[in-house]
Amino acid sequence: IAAAAAAWARGAALLPEPWQPQKPVLPVEGMRNVLITSALPYVNNVPHLGNIIGCVLSADTFARYCRLRNWNTLYVCGTDEYGTATETKAVEEGLTPQEICDKYNAIHADIYRWFDISFDYFGRTTTPLQTTIAQDIFQRLLARGFLLEDTVEQLRCEDCQRFLADRFVEGTCPFCGYQEARGDQCDKCGKLINAVELKNPQCKLCRGVPAVKPTRHLFLDLPKLEEQLEPWLEQSWATGDWTANARYITRSWIRDGLKPRCITRDLKWGTPVPLDG
Repeated sequence: IAAAAAAWARGAALLPEPWQPQKPVLPVEGMRNVLITSALPYVNNVPHLGNIIGCVLSADTFARYCRLRNWNTLYVCGTDEYGTATETKAVEEGLTPQEICDKYNAIHADIYRWFDISFDYFGRTTTPLQTTIAQDIFQRLLARGFLLEDTVEQLRCEDCQRFLADRFVEGTCPFCGYQEARGDQCDKCGKLINAVELKNPQCKLCRGVPAVKPTRHLFLDLPKLEEQLEPWLEQSWATGDWTANARYITRSWIRDGLKPRCITRDLKWGTPVPLDG
């Protein structure tokens, strides 16, 4: 408190010159370099105050604080544009997925400018560079044996001639009986759902009744990492600053054993898998 009072008494004239980072902002040796990211907003809606307060505004406040401390600060964000939610919205509005992304990216960027959110860079996921980076990660995982192929049961709509990703299915929740549950989660009871577990499933596109069919997908072979992960977690928990919630969820994953995680979808709108078939 005494130090703060003394600094206040000296006045703004005695403050150090504000740091002007180069453009683009890159790490500077010898300085404190701070990277700040906030959750990428999805482009199938107009952002509201809850979205901004929930992630963007808190990160913006911290970015401004860091700059006042003369730390070399990079605050990045962007719109999340691939996936089933985009395809669903495109069907609803009669546009292509790319047109939906262009429309909502412009709306998001305009709203954040209006709120004077101080992003150093606001990008989007539908760029050639994003594809290059994602496919490079994929190729390195493949080369190191961390990917596996497996058959899964999935709902297929014969009228639409397509396997239905989770957001393209609605039905009755098998846990609470809610009749408008999605293929990935029930909004009433909050439980995660596998789409094939839904009762009375319907295709969101044509309202037809889909059938369960086998389809091939690629998975991250997470069980391979358990041996290395456990000692790393023990060390990180001892020395890091984990929240109680993060510790609890991570412990439950380890306790139940890591499971292979599906990383592909039967979609056209997404990063292409750089592999034959």
